[in-house]
Amino acid sequence: MALLGATALFSKLLPLSAVDITFGRAIVACVMLFAIVKLFGGAIRLNSVKDYLIALFLGLLMAAHWVSYFAAMQYSSVSVGMIALFTFPVMTVLLEPFFEGIRLVWQDIVSALVVLFGIYLIVPEISLDNEITQGVLIGIASAILYSFRNLVHRKHFSHYSGAHAMAYQTLVIFISLSFFSSDELFKASQETYIGLVVLGIFLTAVPHALIAASLKHLRAKTFSLIACMQPLYGVSLAILVLDEQPRWQTIVGGLLVISAAIYETINAQKLHSK
Repeated sequence: MALLGATALFSKLLPLSAVDITFGRAIVACVMLFAIVKLFGGAIRLNSVKDYLIALFLGLLMAAHWVSYFAAMQYSSVSVGMIALFTFPVMTVLLEPFFEGIRLVWQDIVSALVVLFGIYLIVPEISLDNEITQGVLIGIASAILYSFRNLVHRKHFSHYSGAHAMAYQTLVIFISLSFFSSDELFKASQETYIGLVVLGIFLTAVPHALIAASLKHLRAKTFSLIACMQPLYGVSLAILVLDEQPRWQTIVGGLLVISAAIYETINAQKLHSK
């Protein structure tokens, strides 16, 4: 999880647009993930035509999520972008009734209000001219995309390992963004290419392979709670590496958002274990 949390830094470290970063990341990760699947004896092919269509849809959702994820931090800061993204556990709860046929309970409404107040603290002014406000809105859009992708994945694609599923999704990301990438990517410096390789291999392919392996030994609840610590890793690294200085409102708002995320994660696991 610390590795995935570090991906946020590359929104600032790489002198590329969010689209170009995502495109470069997807190329490297795709090759590595298919290699990992083959190395561990897994089948490369999917089981049916329907699964290929689902993989295509999931890949398009992930492409939009990754681009908006990096864009949110480029507009604002790593701290603000990561906190906005981690509204996704509450977003998932709000979207679940459309997938699982379950009803919202009053605790979920309270969690949503806590997140809303946390986001209110982070936003310095309600104006689209403010870059932090833009970053927060893009981050929330990214959270909605990620929640939607996770719900579709859980319902229709969870019979594949994390590495196998992500291999096809990164393939779709690479192909779809090839139409939108700029010439800047092909004129980048050697340091930038090294950064993309590190991002694609060590902060994308390897973590997803490890996640797939860890789920065989960790309870889903334990893993989900660890995942909620990503903003803590990301913000800490941004302070140490990028010398970011989050406002106290950002810290307090972030604590509210992450607290709601942790609560909803624990509550969701209780419901699924019944």
